[in-house]
Amino acid sequence: MKFRSLLLACAIAAFPPAAYADVPAKDEKKAEQPAAEIPPPTVSVTKHSGRFGGTTINYRATAGETYLKDQDGKPIAAIYSTSYVKEGPVDPNRPITFLYNGGPGSGSLWLHMGAFGPKRVAIPSDARDDGAPPYPIVDNPESLLDVTDLVFIDPVGTGFSRALGKKDPKDYWGVTKDAKSIAEFIRIWLNENGRWNAPKFIGGESYGTTRSAALLNELEGTYNDVAVNGVILISTILDFAAGADTPGNEMTHILNLPSMAATAWYHNKVSGDRPAKVEDFVAQARAFAAGPYAAALLKGNALGAEERASVRQQLSHFTGLSEQFLDRADLRVLPSRFYKELLRDRGLTVGRLDSRYTGVDYDSAGEEPDNDPSFYGIDGAYAAAMNSYARQTLGFKTERDYISIGGVRGWDWKLEGAGRDQEVYMNVAPYIGRGLRENSGLRIFVGQGYYDFATPFFAAEYSLSRTGMPTDGRIQFHYYESGHMMYVREQDLKKLSADVRQFIRSR
Repeated sequence: MKFRSLLLACAIAAFPPAAYADVPAKDEKKAEQPAAEIPPPTVSVTKHSGRFGGTTINYRATAGETYLKDQDGKPIAAIYSTSYVKEGPVDPNRPITFLYNGGPGSGSLWLHMGAFGPKRVAIPSDARDDGAPPYPIVDNPESLLDVTDLVFIDPVGTGFSRALGKKDPKDYWGVTKDAKSIAEFIRIWLNENGRWNAPKFIGGESYGTTRSAALLNELEGTYNDVAVNGVILISTILDFAAGADTPGNEMTHILNLPSMAATAWYHNKVSGDRPAKVEDFVAQARAFAAGPYAAALLKGNALGAEERASVRQQLSHFTGLSEQFLDRADLRVLPSRFYKELLRDRGLTVGRLDSRYTGVDYDSAGEEPDNDPSFYGIDGAYAAAMNSYARQTLGFKTERDYISIGGVRGWDWKLEGAGRDQEVYMNVAPYIGRGLRENSGLRIFVGQGYYDFATPFFAAEYSLSRTGMPTDGRIQFHYYESGHMMYVREQDLKKLSADVRQFIRSR
C-alpha cells in the first residue's frame, strides 16, 4: 500500500550530567550518570461480555506493551497488542489467532475495528464517504471470539509500538527483520499465557499476508519450532515482481485485467453482453487474460495486425475502455490510468483499494487520480474509533499518537539468505509452499475482493498455484463483492466472518 510516510522517532534521552562546584584535576574523570531507565510496560486489563457467532462469551481484554529484549535482557522495543481471551479454565483445544495489518507501516486497527474485534466502527456499506465524527462504535457479533482467542499486533513503528532507548527502529523495518520481531512476540505471548500446545492461527491483510509468509518461515523454520494450524490471508500480495507496474513486465497487465473487468461490470461500462453476476464476467476475463491476451503481449512488436485488432476488441469489452485509448496504450493499461479513464466521461475516478468508490478530482484532464477515494473515504472513522476505544474502553494510558499508517520508512525488501536473483524477484510465496509440504496439518485461507487493485485476486491465484504448492485442497479461496477491506461492506463482513469461523473450526 503506497501512502504518505511519517518518520516515528522514539528515543529516551539521557539525564544531563550533574554540575560540580569544583573543577576536577586532569587525571580525575567525571562520574558518568546512568541513562534514563526504561519504565515497565504499560498494560491495562479489563473484563467484558458479548455475543459472538450466536454464543455469549465472557472475556478478558489486555491492551498493553510487550518488551522485546537484547541478549543482556535490556528492553529494546515495545510491541503494543490487544489480546482477547475467554474467561474461565483454559481449554487446551481452544485456538489462539494472531492478527495484524499491512503497509508495511500499518497498525492493526483495520482488522481490529473493522472485522474481527468485539467492537467495530460502523461506516457506510455502499462505498460512500465516512463523513465526519462522531462515528458509531458498535458491538460486533461477527467477531471470532466464539471459536478462538484473539491477539491483534502492531509491529514496531505502527500503533503504539516503538523502539526503546537508543535502539534504531529501522532494525525492525524489513521483510525478515519484521517477521523475526513478530515471531519473538508470539513466543513471549505463548510463554506468558501458557498456550504452547494450543491450536495456532496467524493472519494478516495486504502486506500482512507477506508478513504471514515470512512469519511462517520464522516460526516453523527454526529449532524452537512453533507449528501453525492455519494461515489467514486477506487481500494477498506474495509475488511482488509479477505484479510490479514497471515497463517490460507483461504479467502485471495479465494479472490486473480480471479486476478491471469486475470494475467495468460494477460501473456498467461493459461493452456488449453483460452477465448478471460479476463472478461470471470475471471467469470470462480470467480465460481471456491467461489465453489470447497473454499470447498477444508476449509477442511484443511481432504481434500481427489481425490478432491485434481481435485482442483490442475483446480488451475493450472487458475493461470498458475505448479501442482508441487501448490502441494508444499499446494494449497495456496500468491501473493508475484505468482509475482515471474508466469514468472520465462522468467526471469521476475509481478507487484503488476498492474500485466501487468514486471520487471527484480537481479536473478531468489528468492521467491519474488526485487521491484514492476508497482510502480517504474510510480512514477518519477508523482512526477515531481506534483511539477512542483503546484509550477509553480498554483504558490504555499513553500520550503517544496511535500510528494508523505511514509510520515506517526505508523498508528492507531483501530476504535473509536470498541470492542476487531473489533480491531482484521478491516473492515470499515459496515460504508457504514449503510450510505446506513440511506440515501436513497446515491449511491456507485466502480471502479476496473482486474490486481490489492493491492486491488483485488473479495475482493471488497465480502466486499460490506455482510449482511447489501442494494440490491436495489445503489452499482454499473465498471471494467478496467489495475491495481490499471487504469487511467495510456489511454483507461481506458477515460472509468473511462465517468463512474464517468455518476455517478455524475445521482444523
